[in-house]
Amino acid sequence: MTEKEMTVLDLPGVGAATAEKLAESGYDTLMAIAVSTPGELVESAGITETVARKMINAARNELKMGFESGEQVLKRRERVIKVSTGSENFNKLLGGGFETGAIIECFGEYGSGKTQIGHILSVSAIKANPDASVIYIDTENTFRPERIIELANGAKVDPQKVLKQLKVARAYNSDHQLLLADKVEELIKENKLNVTVLIIDSLTAHFRAEFVGRGTLAERQQKINKHMHTLLRLADTHNLCVYVTNQVMHDPAQFFGDPTKAVGGNIVAHASTFRIYLRKGKKGSRVAKLVDSPNLPDGECNFFVETEGLRDV
Repeated sequence: MTEKEMTVLDLPGVGAATAEKLAESGYDTLMAIAVSTPGELVESAGITETVARKMINAARNELKMGFESGEQVLKRRERVIKVSTGSENFNKLLGGGFETGAIIECFGEYGSGKTQIGHILSVSAIKANPDASVIYIDTENTFRPERIIELANGAKVDPQKVLKQLKVARAYNSDHQLLLADKVEELIKENKLNVTVLIIDSLTAHFRAEFVGRGTLAERQQKINKHMHTLLRLADTHNLCVYVTNQVMHDPAQFFGDPTKAVGGNIVAHASTFRIYLRKGKKGSRVAKLVDSPNLPDGECNFFVETEGLRDV
């Protein structure tokens, strides 16, 4: 006789009503509960913190989320997919392309190519896997289906197929942005989508516009922190390449070198797996500089953004 698989209803302190409240907030699997915080469950289901901790611990024990050997981690890394940028130099800089199971942040001034790369990744992911879908959260009204058609033609992929497999949502403020990120899991499960890439363009625009002045900084950073943890969980549990673009500001205290700094401070910096600084180069080219990576050396490459995609210098 085979053992019955454990469900949310089997967790301590969970009855039908609590399970329903949890499911409404997206906590309908053991994994979703195991990677959540007690505070999130208290807020979602109206339970006590003690019950929430018991639920999380039981889910983690069932899923064996303790220590594992380096060999097991290496085995798990085999499911990582590299999404091509279309530029050999850029792919080489990133060890083969933008990888899944990670957050990749590109920051730079306007016109540095951040949005273009988002559009290119959308086409590239669907070209590599015709069954793949891409989710695009647009916060600055920069998504252009006409650009997708140009890039798809350049990559010799059916533009209609790409557009059909792209799920686009416009975020009108920071709360809406957080809600859309929370709904990604629901979208994947309900529509049984094979999502490879999740794009947020731009990550910090709404937060920057809504939280003005030093007095609001703590609240802003707290909100961004929650958002980044949602994205990290999505990247990990669904093996997604989460591509986020970020705005920049000039640091007046920087007297030597480049004064350009990414918005969002250490919270965005620490949560991003890979960080790429994009800037304009000579003769209309763009320069991508890898400034942070867990396994790759720092370096940079040059490319041109053209109608059909990226071209190496």
